[in-house]
Amino acid sequence: MSVEVTTPSLIPTLPGHTYVDAAVFAAEQEQIFEQMWFCAVRSSDLDKPGAWRTVQVGRESVLISRNRKGGVRAFYNVCRHRGVRLCMEEQGEAKRSFQCPYHAWTYDFDGKLIAAPNLTKMPDIDRDDYGLAKVHLREYLGYVWVCLADEPPSFEEDVMGAIEERLGDARAIEGYDVANLSVGRRIRYEVKANWKLIIENFMECYHCATIHPELTEVLPEFADGLAAQYFVGHGADFGGDIKGFTVDGSEGLERIPGIDEDQDRRYYAITINPTVFVNLVPDHVIIHRMFPLAADYTVVECDWLYLPSVVESGTDVSASVELFHRVNQQDFDACERCQPAMSSRVYANGGVLVPSEHHISAFHEWVQARVGDAMLRT
Repeated sequence: MSVEVTTPSLIPTLPGHTYVDAAVFAAEQEQIFEQMWFCAVRSSDLDKPGAWRTVQVGRESVLISRNRKGGVRAFYNVCRHRGVRLCMEEQGEAKRSFQCPYHAWTYDFDGKLIAAPNLTKMPDIDRDDYGLAKVHLREYLGYVWVCLADEPPSFEEDVMGAIEERLGDARAIEGYDVANLSVGRRIRYEVKANWKLIIENFMECYHCATIHPELTEVLPEFADGLAAQYFVGHGADFGGDIKGFTVDGSEGLERIPGIDEDQDRRYYAITINPTVFVNLVPDHVIIHRMFPLAADYTVVECDWLYLPSVVESGTDVSASVELFHRVNQQDFDACERCQPAMSSRVYANGGVLVPSEHHISAFHEWVQARVGDAMLRT
């Protein structure tokens, strides 16, 4: 006699306090953001030797720059003398070196200590040992990824593996040639919500018919509530009368040459834990990078990437930008509406996921496995 096993319609979410507690967020900083590969900057932002950017990775400020040979380097943004932060701004260009504004310890673009007051009188100081502390680095999809862990996890498994898990084959993204696309627009969003709420929102489409009228017009199947990420390898089809991935369904731009025919007129969405969303359409790619700065505050940078010829020619990309810009605004507004209720007694035990959201529970399990006891309220 066989017993039929049914999946319950509703399964629980994380409890509310995990979205507001400072102790939980601190554990996430230490065990997630500081241990995993973190997508930091677009490589093209470092357009010449000495160009630099600073990014917040967990509790640390990381300085990323290009050396004189054109290579990218990443360091802790901390002077080795007395701990002063070397670069206080988010970006800049150093002419010859990085110099601490406190005692003038000076480092070259490879992080080596090259000068300091009275340094020649201290011959026992090893200039490499007292150089800037290096951060592990990889370049992929045209972005610089950094990892603060002493022994980084496998980039192939954690980052490239996320693409394979979603698309069914990591090579399926190669035709989009993401690394060689150009930034046509970048918008920075300051979201007053926990980073997990933003990921959960991106992963499901149960809300799409309610708050995304423009998106469901272009991708009609999203109105049924099943997100593209619910199915391995699935790309959401454009509507029959839709010409391009634009705010009004009008003609898009030149199609990226390398994509397959079965990828044409389809939208694919990928989540790369912990902080990256990749959106693929035939004529451009949209990358979201999240920077969680507090339990209730997350900065999101969104890049719209096009063929270099499109950007260089000054082609108007506003119709394609506007579609996902509205989606972002609608999503982030929803997340900000959720955030205050996370501390409500009504939400103490969390909420529920309906069947079209069940895949989000895997993300919850992933977070719990990494943060562990910090999520247990005492």
